[in-house]
Amino acid sequence: MEERLISRFKWGLSADLQAPDLETRIAILEYKMMQEGVEIAQDVTEFICYNIKNNIRELEGVLISLIAQSSLNRREIDIDLAKEVVRNFVTEINKEITVEFIQKLVADYFKVPVETLNGKTRKRSIVIARQLSMYLAKNMTDRSLKALGEVFGGRDHSTVIYSCRTVQDLMETDPFFKETVSDLEKKIRMSLSEK
Repeated sequence: MEERLISRFKWGLSADLQAPDLETRIAILEYKMMQEGVEIAQDVTEFICYNIKNNIRELEGVLISLIAQSSLNRREIDIDLAKEVVRNFVTEINKEITVEFIQKLVADYFKVPVETLNGKTRKRSIVIARQLSMYLAKNMTDRSLKALGEVFGGRDHSTVIYSCRTVQDLMETDPFFKETVSDLEKKIRMSLSEK
């Protein structure tokens, strides 16, 4: 190649283009939502951005599809509709969330062995982790209360109800705990989307 051509090519801008990180994808999606004049719940926005990672055009495509599906079928834009739409864009989406997966994630978060969540110990840190696992399992899986009680060491369904109420009460009175619950929900969604 001639020296003068090499010199001319060197005038150009050299830039390293990488896929945007999660925060950038969320910001882009929120900007697109503002342009379209739609409001979508934060958990739905995060779910979309956890699963659409490499291509901003896909992010726009999901948003357009969501708006169209919502309008045509007269459905609210919620997490279920988002899962249906995102499934068309990503083949590995929506792996089933299992109680065992939630237990492992919560146990790791609280740095306790998974087995203790199903045990009889009444140590406060483990009781909180167990109750939180039950709460997340009730909200993020389709298992019945009775089935959840069985998984958590053969407990009664009333124990699951009590645990869920306790977590709900703690979330209303303790902002740090509420943040912990939110953080765990995000970790569950992120971990599934990264599998």
